[in-house]
This record gives sequence, C-alpha cells and structure tokens, in this order.
Amino acid sequence: MSDSFVVEKTSILAKYLQLDQRGSIIAEYIWIDGTGSIRSKGRTLKKRITSIDELPEWNFDGSSTNQALGHDSDVYLKPVAFYPDPFRRGDNIIVLAECWNNDGTPNKFNHRHEAEKIFNAHKKSEIWFGLEQEYTLLDQYDNIYAWPKGGYPAPQGPYYCGVGCGKVYARDVIEAHYRACLYSGITLSGINAEVMPSQWEFQVGPCTGIKMGDELWVARYILERVAEEFGVKITLHPKPLKGDWNGAGCHTNVSTVEMRKPGGMKYIEDAISKLSTRHDAHIKLYGTDNDLRLTGRHETASISQFSSGVANRGASIRIPRSVSKEGYGYFEDRRPASNIDPYLVTGIMCETVCGAVEGADMVKEFERESN
Repeated sequence: MSDSFVVEKTSILAKYLQLDQRGSIIAEYIWIDGTGSIRSKGRTLKKRITSIDELPEWNFDGSSTNQALGHDSDVYLKPVAFYPDPFRRGDNIIVLAECWNNDGTPNKFNHRHEAEKIFNAHKKSEIWFGLEQEYTLLDQYDNIYAWPKGGYPAPQGPYYCGVGCGKVYARDVIEAHYRACLYSGITLSGINAEVMPSQWEFQVGPCTGIKMGDELWVARYILERVAEEFGVKITLHPKPLKGDWNGAGCHTNVSTVEMRKPGGMKYIEDAISKLSTRHDAHIKLYGTDNDLRLTGRHETASISQFSSGVANRGASIRIPRSVSKEGYGYFEDRRPASNIDPYLVTGIMCETVCGAVEGADMVKEFERESN
C-alpha cells in the first residue's frame, strides 16, 4: 500500500473549502460510542449558531456503534457544547453531544450526565483539572511510527522533550494538532515529546468541572482528524509495546479553591488521605489494561498499592516540589491510563475529594456500562 493511498489530498481539497456555502453552515456532531471511540457525522444548518439552545437534537444508528440493539437502534444526540471547526473553518462548528435512549434515560455509555450531577453539587469548590494526554503514533500497519522495520530504536533517554532528527518523529502532526486546538478554543496549555520515541503528550486545562471532559474529548477528536490527513494512526493504549518502554498515561492534576489559597496544603493532604481509602474504586475507572502500565517501573506506582510523595513520579499521587515549597496549589494523580473516559475520572475525583452526592455514584455508573 503506497503512502498516497492513505494520505488525504488536502491540497486538492483546499480549493473546495474556499467555496461560498451560501449562508449555510456545517455542524459536525461528535459523540462517544460503546467502545470508547469517537464517532461523527455532519449536517447542514441554515444559520450561524451563537447558543447551544439553537442546535437541534439528532439521532444515529446505535446498533452500528455498540450502543443499542438492532430492533430498537435509534440513539439521540443532545448537544452540550460547540466549538469552531478548524477543518472547515468559517462559521462551521464541531458539536459535542451526549447520547440518550428513546425512553428518556442516558445511554449506558454516557458518563457525562452522571459526572455533571456531582460537579453541579460542588460548584462552591471550584474544582479545577488539568489532564496530560499521552498517546502513541502508529503507521498504517500498526507498527510504532518511524521505528526500524523489524527492530528497535536506541534505548530511551534522548527522546523526552527531544529536538532533532532521530529523536522526535511526526512533529508536523503535533504542530497541526496544536494550532487546530487553539483555533477551536480548546484550553491546550502545552505539548511535549514523551519518553518513548513516537510518543507525545498534550495538556488540556486548567478547566473547571465538566468542561474538562468536554475539552479533552474534542481535543482527541481533532487529533484523530489531523492524524487521518497525515496517514498516521493514534493509539491511546496504556502499554502499546511490551518490554523496557514507557507506557502512556493521562495524569490528572487537581485543585479546589481551598487548595489554591495560602495554607492550601492542609486541603491537599486531606484529599490525598481520602484518595488512599478509595484506591481500588478509582483504579476501576482509570482505564482498561492499566495493569500492564502500573507496574512500579517506568515512572509508575504499583496498581495494587497506594502511595504519595513530593516530586515522586513513582508514586500514585505526586505533590509538585513548588507546591510543597509554597504551601498551596494542586496535586497530580499519576494513576489514570491514556485511554480513560475523562468524565469517569474527573467525576470520581470530585466525588472522593469534595463528597458523595445523593443519586450519583461514579463506580456504579461505570458498572452500568458492563450490564
């Protein structure tokens, strides 16, 4: 298969993207399917959208996305947020939607609905999140991108935040993604090459409450679309390659309004104490195949034991050195895998740190998905 077969002909497409849309806009609806992947489809609207209330509900065939049975396949899309579309540009938009069943209940893979209940109950806590999304690039044959065919590159060492040929790969993909996210208004706070070659990271945040999950999902969608144009695959598997290579995580930085004030270390320590009592509950929601990554090696803690420490990247919870010195700020949960559903992770974090909410339980919400 030649490269020309898999790489989109964007130079030809460009002249069509310049055509006048005659007052219409294209809204690309995106949602999370029953496998934790992103699906999308576009529709034409007759006017520029300025409010979420102006967006119509829609539906799709849930039997084709592992979200419904064939005899009752319609799943409804309820818009919850929209963003400028960096691919079509102009007034065209990306619409993030929740999935709902026809009986008025949230689809069992819709974890956003439950998480939002918890955030709404704890608005006074002003809980902030920052998510560090690690991911790995693959070629069309599912090999690690740009690695020697049938072999391995030099051992880890020069690749983290690397610069130069042979140290970083596919920077064009990463730069395109960075610009596209900023265009769409995503709170993308940075990028860097990771420890394993052809592994990268982008950071989203700080975002408050439910906005964190929304922005990460849209940033993932944009990444998949950008990589599609370059003929590169994205994997969020937490251990894409066995052996002496780093896995991929989604480190979760957390801060409440009390933690951000002088003297906030007390609240950080209280939060860590609460997290220590719910380690197993959190691990359930922290991604599939995470046991392959959380081994106590390669800058991870053991999946079976909770730990914390200042500047310790081998602990479950890391307190940054600057936070320890200043006495307030945030903490980092290093346990979540790269393939997390951010609504589950931020939801249970708020639930544990800020308090349970009647009628909402993130572990039960996750287990509902399996039934």
